Amino acid sequence: MAKISFYLFEKSPERQVESACRLCRKILRNTAKIWLHCPDLNTQQQLDEYLWSFDPSSFLAHGIDQVDAPICISSKLPESSEWIVFNFNSQALEQVTQFSHIIEIIENDESAKQVGREKYKAYRHMGTQPQTYKL
Repeated sequence: MAKISFYLFEKSPERQVESACRLCRKILRNTAKIWLHCPDLNTQQQLDEYLWSFDPSSFLAHGIDQVDAPICISSKLPESSEWIVFNFNSQALEQVTQFSHIIEIIENDESAKQVGREKYKAYRHMGTQPQTYKL
């Protein structure tokens, strides 16, 4: 069963893409592999561009549909369980037994919070105990 983590930006104006990049940098310090599951092509491009430029002093190796990169951006889900999956889809991932960790980033606006609540309920219904981190 996957560990489910919700990152809720209550006071921060930080956006979902920026937050994901910062979390990726932190997670990669532990040599993990990160999969950014993103069905929306526009968000894929934003992630790709921001991962190149958000920190001028470091580089996060990544690519769209490049499964050999430490960070893979894709509309598909990974085939192996070695990935930490960031879910940019508007629905909870039903494959909670397939991955070790699923991360949901919730922006500080009412519509994003409502989507987050629905995802949280769905994960609970699947038998997981999601953890929430308020930032």
